[in-house]
Amino acid sequence: MSILAPISDSAGSVVLSVALIDPDDQCREGVADALGGFQGTKVQEFSSFPADLDDLPQMLDQRYDAVIIGVDSDPDYAFDVVESICAQGNSSVMVYSAQTQLDLAIRFMRAGAREFLILPLLRADIAGALARVSIRRTATPHGRKTSRKLFAFLGTKGGCGVTTIASNFAVALAQESGQKTLLIDFGLPLGDVAINLGMVTQFSTANAFQDTARMDGNFLRSLLVKHSSGLFVLPAPNEFSPVEAPHEAIDKLLTVARQSFDYVVVDAGSRVDLKGTALFEESVSLYLITQVGVSELRNANRLITQYFSARSRKLQVVINRYTPHALLFDEKQIAKALTRPALWKIPDDFATARRTRNTATPIELEDSPISRAIRQMARTACGLPASPEKKKGFSLFRSFSRPAREATESGEG
Repeated sequence: MSILAPISDSAGSVVLSVALIDPDDQCREGVADALGGFQGTKVQEFSSFPADLDDLPQMLDQRYDAVIIGVDSDPDYAFDVVESICAQGNSSVMVYSAQTQLDLAIRFMRAGAREFLILPLLRADIAGALARVSIRRTATPHGRKTSRKLFAFLGTKGGCGVTTIASNFAVALAQESGQKTLLIDFGLPLGDVAINLGMVTQFSTANAFQDTARMDGNFLRSLLVKHSSGLFVLPAPNEFSPVEAPHEAIDKLLTVARQSFDYVVVDAGSRVDLKGTALFEESVSLYLITQVGVSELRNANRLITQYFSARSRKLQVVINRYTPHALLFDEKQIAKALTRPALWKIPDDFATARRTRNTATPIELEDSPISRAIRQMARTACGLPASPEKKKGFSLFRSFSRPAREATESGEG
């Protein structure tokens, strides 16, 4: 009796399509031969990773039911490839390795991989993995599946624009993606997300931390307020709160939030003390907001070298209030201080920032250089192509070849 029943329809046509990516020819060919033993599975081999993550959509222009990736040749870049594919939510992603370390498996599963297979592959393991792909495809045959993602915004110091960037990015993400999006304000003891969005709120993160034992999807939804853009918000307390937020409570809140929403955006302010929580796990898309000032660049350098140097392409550095003709330092000095080029540079548009702040209107809801920048970033974050840019005025540009998968902005912090 076959371990896996033929995965084909009555006419014998292929039902499951598989993309196999591995620069290691020997490993890839061995896995391809193993997959070829199952009727109804068509395998397309790729002998290298894309030179740039921006090339992934073109490389995988055909929709594959499963993408299987060998990770041993370049684990760090393989991780980025896995996360990028999972962010699109169109294929079940599996990875394989000759290594048996549990932490490696956990790392890739957190990035979104459905299966972690060990070489040499056993027929029973492949059969089970393909069967689960077939079941998932049957259960959700149509529509775009969204990979649940967490975006964290951290500032190099107070007042550098973290809250304005995070809140407007969340609004743009909710509107551009059409997916359920939640914004959480960790700016304790007082945070400004609700003020920035012009919202009156009854509950806050203090309520979530006060009743940790009750925290589940239903309880979380009872604490939220919905913005006119469709964004859900869990604000910081309106008043000084005596409630402390232990790491366990923060982790539970984030877990429930990610189970209940497609996208979760967190305004972490300048709270490096949250470093030991799930907010800064490797799978989280982290945005470090800074400005071109001595103290900001110094703080950015210390944060990156001490806490985030291992993130490599995973860390998104954003220069806020960028004025190219009035810089204290040249581009080489800035990149040296940051230990890398900034992925995004957001224009300094003080008039727009002041007007929207005074009227409690999100920058994203009007047309300005800042709002266009945020919209481009949000579309990139949710896997949508960039919308055409107007050439008039400030031109948003990127100074690094890897895609920045998130949003940024300017304004008051």
